[in-house]
Amino acid sequence: MPAPSHATSVLSIRTPEGVAFSYPLAGPIVRFLAWWIDALAILGINIGLSSSVAFVAAVSPDIAGAIFIIGAFIVSIGYGMFLEWIWYGQTLGKKFFGLRVIDDQALRLRGPQIIMRNLLRAIDSLPIGYAIGGAFAYWHPQCKRLGDLVGRTVVILARPEALPDLAQIAGAKYNSFRNYPHLEARLRQQVGVEMASLGLRALIRRDQLESGPRARLFARLANLYRKLVRFPDEATESLTDEQYVRNVVDSILRPKSKNPTVAPAA
Repeated sequence: MPAPSHATSVLSIRTPEGVAFSYPLAGPIVRFLAWWIDALAILGINIGLSSSVAFVAAVSPDIAGAIFIIGAFIVSIGYGMFLEWIWYGQTLGKKFFGLRVIDDQALRLRGPQIIMRNLLRAIDSLPIGYAIGGAFAYWHPQCKRLGDLVGRTVVILARPEALPDLAQIAGAKYNSFRNYPHLEARLRQQVGVEMASLGLRALIRRDQLESGPRARLFARLANLYRKLVRFPDEATESLTDEQYVRNVVDSILRPKSKNPTVAPAA
């Protein structure tokens, strides 16, 4: 069956300043294959759960059955919630196929979004084999199942891409964030590669923007990053918004061993 004529393979985000970002979308087939791996993982966990309650069955089969039913329900719903939270939008199946769940405006994936998209799996999986979810994903332009529509999420291809040489952006400039390794670690955790890539692309295209849109774009990005991790005033007070974004991108995307160690210019 041919793909719908209105379907798109790319999520495009355009900021008010006119800068466009794009992410390749995962199609229904690869998403289905990833789901099969997750289904096998859930089956394995449930088999282990069944074995663990076997001793209860010797005392009371009814209690054992109730424990298994409740446990299996928690596993089926909690599996996706837990892994997508700790792995930033990925499960075992998504990791295997290089997929990732993100906010459909390329913002940081939030807890309520993860909860909603996983709760709606109960409907997406009806009547069997994800028939409802598959139909939604097949016909939706961005391959969204019902859970994605309610949670305002999309699934993208997150295979590692070749990043440009960050020297063209940061060069040998001093990065004050490197003086706070514990906050840098939190920055990498809270912001992540996807959101840092937004700043990277903005830095690459900065010379294509007029001064007004350029300032507004970097103000938006810097404020977004500041809300997630706050650095001490002495590390940020002399930074413009553009320099702040540069530091974030440098801290997340440049290997630490390659970071310049020169002191800030007087």
